[in-house]
Amino acid sequence: MSARRPVEPVQVIKQRRDAVLRAMVDGVPYIQFLGIQFERRGDELTAVLPYKEELIGNPLLPALHGGATAAFLEVTAIMTLNWRIIWEDMESGALDGADTDPEMLPRLPKTIDFTVDYLRSGLPRDAYARARINRSGRRYASVHVEGWQDNRARLYAQATGHFLMPTRDK
Repeated sequence: MSARRPVEPVQVIKQRRDAVLRAMVDGVPYIQFLGIQFERRGDELTAVLPYKEELIGNPLLPALHGGATAAFLEVTAIMTLNWRIIWEDMESGALDGADTDPEMLPRLPKTIDFTVDYLRSGLPRDAYARARINRSGRRYASVHVEGWQDNRARLYAQATGHFLMPTRDK
C-alpha cells in the first residue's frame, strides 16, 4: 500500500498559494512600478491596475495612456501563463508552495507578438483584466486578454498575444 500524504487544512493551502503568487509578482519590478495587483480565485487570476495620475496619457480627456494599457494587458497574459505552470506544479506536488524562493519558480514566458485593440478611452479609474489561454504547449502559447473598468461587459481594451514558453527541467 502506498502512504497517503496528510491532508492539510484548506486555509494552509490557500496561504501557500497566495505566498507563491506574491513571490511570482514580486519577482517582476515592472509590476510594482505600474502598481498592478493580482486577485486569486482558485486557479483564476484577475489583474487590477489601480488608478494613479501618472498613468494618464491625455490630460485633456483625461484618458489612460495606451502604453500603460498595453503593458497592463501583456503583464496579465504573462502572469496568467506562469500561474498555470505553477498551479500544475503545486497540484502535482512538484512545487509544495512553502518555498517561495524565486529560483524555484519557473521562468516567465517571452513575448513573440502582442496586438492590442483599443476599444474606447480608458477612464481615470481602476482597470481590471483577465486572460484566457487559448493554447499552451511545451514551446508556444496563445492568450487572449480582456480589460474593463466599471462594467465587465464593456471592455475598454483587448489583446491577443503569442508567447515562447520557458523550457522545463525534468
